Amino acid sequence: MARLLGGLGTSHVPSIGAALDKGLRDTPEWKPFFDGYEPARRWIDEHQPDIAVVVFNDHFNALFLDRVPTFAVGCAAEYQPVDEGWGPRAVPPFEGAAGFGWHLVDTLVEHMFDPEIIQEIKVDHGLQVPMELFWGRPAGAWPVKVVPIFVNVLQYPIPLPARLYDLGKVLRRAIDRYPGDETFVVLGTGGLSHQLQGARAGFVNPAADRRFLEDIAFRPDELAGWSRERYIETFGGEGAELIMWLVMRGALDPEVVVRHRHYFVPASMTGAGMIVMENA
Repeated sequence: MARLLGGLGTSHVPSIGAALDKGLRDTPEWKPFFDGYEPARRWIDEHQPDIAVVVFNDHFNALFLDRVPTFAVGCAAEYQPVDEGWGPRAVPPFEGAAGFGWHLVDTLVEHMFDPEIIQEIKVDHGLQVPMELFWGRPAGAWPVKVVPIFVNVLQYPIPLPARLYDLGKVLRRAIDRYPGDETFVVLGTGGLSHQLQGARAGFVNPAADRRFLEDIAFRPDELAGWSRERYIETFGGEGAELIMWLVMRGALDPEVVVRHRHYFVPASMTGAGMIVMENA
């Protein structure tokens, strides 16, 4: 039967992809950040998951203000990289796990969620960057299939943190009930603290970021109980993306073991970090 191997949390800052494209991986400014992901890359190499469920937000590249689904699930056979203004990045297209996507949609509806169903869409850095951080950039096809879960964290009103935590629990039920022997990882992406506009433009909160990387593992119920306003106050307007990590954490058991944790600041006006968790 299908099995969840672990949960991965990571930033998806677009400058990370730009640094890789420009060959800056080992420069003094970027090497400490990328080196911190090497243990996670080894974890992926060791476990070789079949399917990655990636929770992220489109940044008005494939979706725009004319349609802003609170939740959407990808049920496509393939996801091409989107052109974010400088031409599509030289990463291979992502093979979709459409069978599990439909199974997940059905399970969500059974549990009172009503996601938009997406059968054709291109994906931006919100998915591209996490995949490359954990799997590297393959010369050919990616060694893992993806199921994207899109979350609205840009247009008010964004969903409640508790709602995302509950969505993660339903995602776990879908994995446990999936008829197959595939192995899964769930990626929660976004953040850490940052604000790109307004009076607090340039805001980062390293102390809160480090506390979040602790609490997401051992006190997720507390984070799920925060208000949206508290996330924005603590992590910045765009730092509210961190609520998407709660989907990943909700899919795991209440007790987890942290295999790896990494934090770096700043990465393009952003606190950036990563965590790898397994069920205890």
